[in-house]
Amino acid sequence: MSDQQWMQDVLGYLLDPMKPEEFFADYHEKKAFVAHRNEPGRYRPLLSIQRIDDLISGMDFQPGTLDMARSDPPISRADYSFESGMIDRGAVARNFQQGATIVLPQLHQVDPTLAGFTRSIESLLSCHVQTNIYLTPPDAQGFKTHYDDHDVFVLQVEGSKSWRLYDTPVENPYRGEGFQPGAHEVGEPVQEFVLHAGECAYVPRGLMHDASTHGHDVSLHITVGLIVKTWADLMLEVVSEVALRRPEFRRALPVGFAQPEYDRSHAEAQFKSLVAALASEADLDSSFDLFVDNFIRSRTPNTRGTIVNFDTPTKAGQRYRLRPLVPWRLAEDGDEIVIITAGGEVRFPAAAEPGLQILLDGGDISDSSFPDLPEDQVQDTLKKLFAYGLSTPVR
Repeated sequence: MSDQQWMQDVLGYLLDPMKPEEFFADYHEKKAFVAHRNEPGRYRPLLSIQRIDDLISGMDFQPGTLDMARSDPPISRADYSFESGMIDRGAVARNFQQGATIVLPQLHQVDPTLAGFTRSIESLLSCHVQTNIYLTPPDAQGFKTHYDDHDVFVLQVEGSKSWRLYDTPVENPYRGEGFQPGAHEVGEPVQEFVLHAGECAYVPRGLMHDASTHGHDVSLHITVGLIVKTWADLMLEVVSEVALRRPEFRRALPVGFAQPEYDRSHAEAQFKSLVAALASEADLDSSFDLFVDNFIRSRTPNTRGTIVNFDTPTKAGQRYRLRPLVPWRLAEDGDEIVIITAGGEVRFPAAAEPGLQILLDGGDISDSSFPDLPEDQVQDTLKKLFAYGLSTPVR
């Protein structure tokens, strides 16, 4: 499957042969899923061991951009860093020889291919997507048994890993509610499997697991983390919205409420009154719109090609269409039309709205799509759309 195919069907890229409908009905946030398939090169377009070698040998890694892990004996950052905090490449290679896993967190932030892949998932699932890369030598284990505070897809790129799944002591833990060693009894595995190159596993947050290299080859896998907004997050925003309109929510708790002899009956009556007010005044749409806008604004703009082709908008008659996967919402602000998009917002004259609607609805536009704008504003509109990654030329 080429990169163009995963852009068109990223869930199929992850889940085949399972259908997305079955995954979301029976597995999502509930239980693990493993997609076994005989297609070892499936995920090679995303990354390779050679690419990892090129990065480590060619980049100056700042503190926190490369980590190492080994379950036993453990490894510390001082074992592979200089006193300045910069990564010691030789020490990385030596510790890798000695069984330590190389971890490249957030590699999608510097790798265009991984960036496009995560953007495809973000566009479909409406959640922040991150990647962590794990390169583990033979006969090694990077981490002891633990659970994650976010759901993950594990894409085995090269080699194989033996996985063991245990119980779920915390169902859907909060973001930041990380695993505490010793707080939960691990017990015996409830499921074991080997993940081979080209295969994918889904592990919901809160499910304890561990993994070690299988066989005599180096293992390379990509962990795709799904950082979601929860109903609790939304409800907190709803309460805040109501509190802006109803001053009783902003009043202080009763005087002396922490005293041992405080009578809570009055507080209980006030609490029930506030709950009733919340039920009657809670407005989904305003809080939901805020979450939508915040999610869109927080995405990383895709401006690839806007520098090398900076003069494209000056070509008469050049046609454009909406860049694939670009997030957007159209809004009005006085005499301006605003496209809320990745990285913030882009403003246009109100008279540009008909042409913008054509673009956002999936149609092609050119300078002739803005008949109500002066020529200089037509050029400015086309340049803005191109510069901020909203449009892409039709070749």
